[in-house]
Amino acid sequence: MQKILTILLTCVTFSVQAQDFQAQIKQQASAILPEVIKWRRHLHQHPELSNREVKTAEYIAAHLKSLGLEVQTGVAKTGVVALLKGGKPGPVVALRADMDALPVPEKVDIPFKSTVTAEYLGQTVPVMHACGHDSHVAILMGTASVLAGMKKDIPGTVKFIFQPAEEGPPGDEEGGAPLMVKEGVMDHPKVDAVFGLHISSSIEIGKIQYKPGAAMASSDWFSIAIKGKQAHGSAPWNSIDPIVTGTQIINALQTIVSRQSNIVEAPVVITVGKFHSGVRNNIIPEEALLEGTIRTLDSKMQKDVHERIRRTATQVGNAAGAEVKVNIDTKTLVTFNDSALVERMVPSLQKAAGTSQVSTMPWVTGAEDFSFYGTKAPAFFFYLGGMPKGADPRKAPGHHTPDFYIDDSMLDVGVKAFCQLVFDYGTNPQRKK
Repeated sequence: MQKILTILLTCVTFSVQAQDFQAQIKQQASAILPEVIKWRRHLHQHPELSNREVKTAEYIAAHLKSLGLEVQTGVAKTGVVALLKGGKPGPVVALRADMDALPVPEKVDIPFKSTVTAEYLGQTVPVMHACGHDSHVAILMGTASVLAGMKKDIPGTVKFIFQPAEEGPPGDEEGGAPLMVKEGVMDHPKVDAVFGLHISSSIEIGKIQYKPGAAMASSDWFSIAIKGKQAHGSAPWNSIDPIVTGTQIINALQTIVSRQSNIVEAPVVITVGKFHSGVRNNIIPEEALLEGTIRTLDSKMQKDVHERIRRTATQVGNAAGAEVKVNIDTKTLVTFNDSALVERMVPSLQKAAGTSQVSTMPWVTGAEDFSFYGTKAPAFFFYLGGMPKGADPRKAPGHHTPDFYIDDSMLDVGVKAFCQLVFDYGTNPQRKK
């Protein structure tokens, strides 16, 4: 009987504490919202490309140091990592935000519009936060502020990861989450669980969406080099035409999706985005180069598709008498949400946004290098709404476009979500040791 009473008392204590923490988080997140919006707009107006986020890192580090956190800079080139050691024993929880912008011109007429230009692969390009990473940084800065004020009640340690180059490092440089992991960001102290979010221009503000299991696709970049035989354009019978062969390969690759892959099991996307060949309109060239991307949501299917692409391109080339070389480079893994972690932590998201505002979502064929953190600890990545209330999601401007736009008036929902995840993961009496 005494044991039962002790268990009941413990459960009641946890419930009271949870309600108290939830109220504090809600109050503090609302209070910090004007600062979060200010930070986000500053970052939006001063974007920096992948592996070049120098001023962004300085801006973040200055804020984190002002909170009294242990701050490390220069991680994975320009990344910032900070530790907040709570006043109670508990796990190590990592929260991640990406920092980089894109070589995209901004067309949206807003007071904090970006007019920045920078060098990218030898060219001068416009720079814009066209994927919302500025909001991710601001949310995590706000989260750090709220949690620093609740330090004595935090169970365990919070690791704040501000990551560069999520969009991919330029050229042959290393960068992004793979380099963060390589440099030990998930160790010392070892992370028990990692959480991340992404703003969405097509989900209404105040809402959160997620998917257990495979949530976002892997991203592979491929190139197919075709070597034929050059000839005059008036005498194609003297050639082995790499352009015709290339078009046949492109068509054949699509049959991998439409006729060879079980897309009921998981989606597959093969896109050829570049086709280089020739210098004159009356010369059949010797060579052609195809470049594209592969998206899969299952690791076994990913390997299978790779093999089918190699076989298909090579055999089409053989039939034409051309030499074909295929190269496939994996950029990101499947972003996989640990099902047990999702089940346990969805109530935390519901506390942050409201039960009716949290829902599941379908596969996303976009990719995220957050996937690499999931190779080191259970991971949970979710989407936060950035679309104005009442807008049509079918007409929302897409990510990576000049018209990309988000409503930043409810970024505090992201702050509340992160904070709630930290407390609930650490104080949940059923948390696995």
